Amino acid sequence: MKKEFLILYILIALFIMNSVVSFAVEDLQLRDYSPITIPKGTYVQVMNLQEFSTSYCDDTTKLKFAATDDTYMYDTNIIPKGTVIFGEVEKMNEPIVGTNASVVVKLTKLQLADGFEIPIKAYLAASNGSTLLGGDVTKPEQYRRLPHYQEGLYKGTLMWVPGPTLKMGEHLTIAAGAVLLMVFDSPAYITHTLTN
Repeated sequence: MKKEFLILYILIALFIMNSVVSFAVEDLQLRDYSPITIPKGTYVQVMNLQEFSTSYCDDTTKLKFAATDDTYMYDTNIIPKGTVIFGEVEKMNEPIVGTNASVVVKLTKLQLADGFEIPIKAYLAASNGSTLLGGDVTKPEQYRRLPHYQEGLYKGTLMWVPGPTLKMGEHLTIAAGAVLLMVFDSPAYITHTLTN
């Protein structure tokens, strides 16, 4: 009698395990979805959603951006327009004599319209391709006149040339609504897309 109950319990347990495994396999077969890889170095245009400046931000400042256009890879819209991109200030340099302030902004995740979040490693890029925004050389503090002689002329002309010192640098402020470029620093794996 005990042997029969034991066999019955084993058969019931096998039946339950078989049904659970078959549901899991059917779910995997229905999805048939592999991630899309965004290669390193891909540029995406984004819009700044909040003003930030080196005069009042620090390394803990959280920032938000939004994708300005749909980004397609093959036939799939991988980053829809309006996708929110979260980031933070990674490094900030104060203004000094001769150099304006600069900032490096690291982007950490994408949030799609349905709330799904995808981790990324990207940076904001300047127009020259660098991840350092700002840091330009300041204008000279004064100009001085210097004679310039040309061959064959006995009289020289006076030219204005930069003096030996530069002006104090200024803080960098990026206004809300400014259009910037995001560049992926490592491949991103898009495992979720929106369908219309």
